Amino acid sequence: MKHFLLAAGSAALALAACAQVPNPFSPSQAAEKTDPLDRAYHIAAEDKILEAEAEPNPADSLATAPLSDIAAAIASGAVTSEEMVEAYLARIETIDRSGPTLQSVLSVNPNALADARAADARRAAGEPLGPLHGVPVLLKDNIESADPVATTAGALALKDNITGRDAPLTAGLREAGAIILGKTNLSQWANFRSTNSISGWSALGGQVRNPHMLTRTPCGSSSGSGAATAASLAAGSVGTETNGSILCPSTSNGIVGFKPTVGLVSQARIVPISSTQDTAGPMTRTVRDAALMLTAMATGEGATDFAAALDEDYFAGTRIGVLKFAEGGNAEVTARFADVLAALEAQGAILVEIEENDLPDNYWSDAFLVLQAEFKHTLNEYLADAAPAVTARTLTDVIAFNKENADTELYIFNQDIMEMSEAQPPLTDETYIAARDNILTASRDNGIDKFLSENEVELLVAPTRGPAFLIDAINGDQFGGGVGAGYLAAIAGYPQITVPMGFVRGLPVGVSFIGTAGQDADVLSAGYAYEQATHLIEAPTYLSSAEEVDAVARALRPLETE
Repeated sequence: MKHFLLAAGSAALALAACAQVPNPFSPSQAAEKTDPLDRAYHIAAEDKILEAEAEPNPADSLATAPLSDIAAAIASGAVTSEEMVEAYLARIETIDRSGPTLQSVLSVNPNALADARAADARRAAGEPLGPLHGVPVLLKDNIESADPVATTAGALALKDNITGRDAPLTAGLREAGAIILGKTNLSQWANFRSTNSISGWSALGGQVRNPHMLTRTPCGSSSGSGAATAASLAAGSVGTETNGSILCPSTSNGIVGFKPTVGLVSQARIVPISSTQDTAGPMTRTVRDAALMLTAMATGEGATDFAAALDEDYFAGTRIGVLKFAEGGNAEVTARFADVLAALEAQGAILVEIEENDLPDNYWSDAFLVLQAEFKHTLNEYLADAAPAVTARTLTDVIAFNKENADTELYIFNQDIMEMSEAQPPLTDETYIAARDNILTASRDNGIDKFLSENEVELLVAPTRGPAFLIDAINGDQFGGGVGAGYLAAIAGYPQITVPMGFVRGLPVGVSFIGTAGQDADVLSAGYAYEQATHLIEAPTYLSSAEEVDAVARALRPLETE
């Protein structure tokens, strides 16, 4: 999603053209297999099917399992890292690049198999690296890795940005033993390019599709990470967020997403937007998986063993603030959220309703100004240190490059956010400083921290977002306002997790837990305790449209009368 929402009903997010896509799984096929991802594996060309049947990979059945189960299987010798990498490469070929054609993986690391073999050799020699030893993961393609793949942010201007260096979070994953499988597609420039963008589209990767319903948005900007994780194209993935870009694709694709306290995970060597809001975070199939990845990625204050700190009994006697103002107007989302609250009370939570959130009149305009000014400053710093082959060394250069390549870059939507950002003054300007201080005070002191202290609650809970809207290459993203309070956590720089809370007409929706700065372990425990009580994650079924949902199909037919 947009790393930034322009206003409560106006979003500048990025998606791209998506025609009606036929469902590759007929009802009869769906009845034959319980796991739609196993069905997806067999939509490849006939020769690959025959080859897979002749030489089965023992990792195939494990590929849809949680990351923690995969790590345990590799550690026990039940499967090798090489076999897991092979299984995921096969799934990328048969699900992402053919079949449903999710277009969620932008590039595959050519070193992945060699790295996996080396990991297997280390384990055989009694030299395991850590809890992620041999586990294949994907990085959003704005995060650098030392592998021979570019870090592009989905943009043609960065197609040759092969830096040969790891971001600190990438190095942390490697030190824990993870295999970097490749890079995921994303909303180009992390969706900070146009006020009329479409989430999940990039010039280099095309349009990412939601594996639950192919004509619906995967949201963004970590769209590829969300779709790939839901479709089990890796054991887990890394996304980045400025405002909603981990949370929205996680809830829209029906997975777990965690946005840490800003600073817990280093933002070095990641294509930036905001120095006050940017953070990377894990996107996984379970909360434990997210905690395992975060432990490897975190280097800032508060870094700890987050997996060991998970508390299944977190809600027993714990006061939780319910953000009633963030429920929105979707009756089915409200019904799912009511189920969440009942589950929390059943676990011993004491719920306190919070009815109102008063924002300053200029909150949204100031928030947009802050991101524009910080984008210009941080992107110029990043481009100055990009790979030598990159010719665009400033935001001004990027704008000019896009105009020179308008048929590729500007056909779907414009670059007005970039142009507005270019006109902003430096970060020493008093207007910027006043705007930054205003939104931080409103989001922290008079927002999340006020809710926590005045209501004597430990954490806050709200629906994450509404169900995914249609991909629309003509009108751009059609975000509805009112559901969720993730903007407060994003602007404040505070931790937030989303966990699946069920479905609305075939589309997943999630619930969020939010805390203050440094409450990352508590937020993870809240998500974990809720997850363990409900287990509402489901594998995607690759519906082509809402009309494949029985109740919707019946409602769209004319009423039968005698």
